[in-house]
Amino acid sequence: MGGVAAIVMAAGKGTRMKSNTPKILHQVCGKPLAAHVVQALRDAGIDDITVVVGHGRELVEQALGPALKYVYQEQQLGTGHAVLQAKGVVDHDKTVLVVSGDTPLLTPFTLQKLVECQQLAGAKVSVLTAVLSDPAGYGRIIRSPDGRVAEIVEYKDATPEQRAIQEINSGTYCFSGRFLFGGLTKLSPANAQKEYYLTDLVGMAVEAGEKVEGLVCSDEREIQGINSREQLAEAVRVMNAINLQRLMAEGVTVVDPFTTYIDSGVRVGRDSVVLPFCLLQGNTVIGEECTIGPQSRLSNVSVGNRAVVEHSVAKDAVIGDDCLIGPFAYLRPGTVLGAKVKIGDFVEIKNSFVDEGSKIPHLSYVGDSHVGRNVNVGAGTITCNYDGKTKSHTEIGDGAFIGSNTNLVAPVKVGSGAMTAAGSTITKDVPPDSLGVARNKQVNIQNWVSASKK
Repeated sequence: MGGVAAIVMAAGKGTRMKSNTPKILHQVCGKPLAAHVVQALRDAGIDDITVVVGHGRELVEQALGPALKYVYQEQQLGTGHAVLQAKGVVDHDKTVLVVSGDTPLLTPFTLQKLVECQQLAGAKVSVLTAVLSDPAGYGRIIRSPDGRVAEIVEYKDATPEQRAIQEINSGTYCFSGRFLFGGLTKLSPANAQKEYYLTDLVGMAVEAGEKVEGLVCSDEREIQGINSREQLAEAVRVMNAINLQRLMAEGVTVVDPFTTYIDSGVRVGRDSVVLPFCLLQGNTVIGEECTIGPQSRLSNVSVGNRAVVEHSVAKDAVIGDDCLIGPFAYLRPGTVLGAKVKIGDFVEIKNSFVDEGSKIPHLSYVGDSHVGRNVNVGAGTITCNYDGKTKSHTEIGDGAFIGSNTNLVAPVKVGSGAMTAAGSTITKDVPPDSLGVARNKQVNIQNWVSASKK
């Protein structure tokens, strides 16, 4: 969107959150509050974005990234004072959109409509408003007889008659850049809060005979600011519902939306089924015709087509086509599974590649390993990859068969087509097509049980 800049107000501490984390870094569906706002601005076509930071500035800048411009508000003296900090970095000839960093439900469409409202009317100020059944706490929109916005009165400064008005100020504005920064220097803190109100610019524009527009938001949920844990939970509920509706519209079956939680960055292919009590997080991408769940949690996981992940947890992992995972499997970071791999119950994989067609059906740990094609790993197999100081690598060749309850003490190699005998502790390489046996000879002591009882 050419000729438009944005300022994101993100300096407040958020005392009602009762948290050591800056308010705008609390997460909704996988992203900090302010990150949702920034993404909405970018999706609206606005790339010139300045963030006003204050409390926890280093954390905020780290979370939002270096592509944005940042200005610092050392003292929180109100919204007008916050925006004034951006005076030296924002082009005054641009239209300037001002948004709060704690409104994660704002959509690109609404932001575009507000800018269009400003530009088509030739207004100096445009305000995004909403009509609420319960407007308690919000500043009120005062309109003139001709329907134009005449004034915004903050809730604490409003009279009982003004508080009866249901149209409220959302805290999202569009300004002529020159009017904005010229007016900010004229603000006064003569109000109940002793702060510099950005809203006073509306009255200033009206007194100067300039146009002030008010755009009523069609969905009041968009303007909800987050000031408490309860409001945070409500925002999660709303955004999660939006995410699920999007996926279902794209051809995904969500069996029970009330027990399914999917982050905004997640993508799921058509004809996949997400069963109840699943949590899909981060940048998880799931292919077509998959079945996920019930009760599975995937975080930053890539899943191929036709895979099944049941009662399992995976993080920072890759699951190939036609894989069967679970129940009760744990795929840790660095796990990469080829096609048609079976990872069964109570199996943990870490930092390992398991090639096509291999099976690790149950009760095993595989870490820092390369498992070739069509390998069968017996129950209770452990790759002993850590000696207390260093982690070492295990390699299992194509077609190998690992007997139940084998310990593979890394670094060690099991060759292609080789086998290990059940109960072995393998400390030396097993050549291809060989049997590795490493266990003590059995000794039976006659009548030992009855003698021990005496």
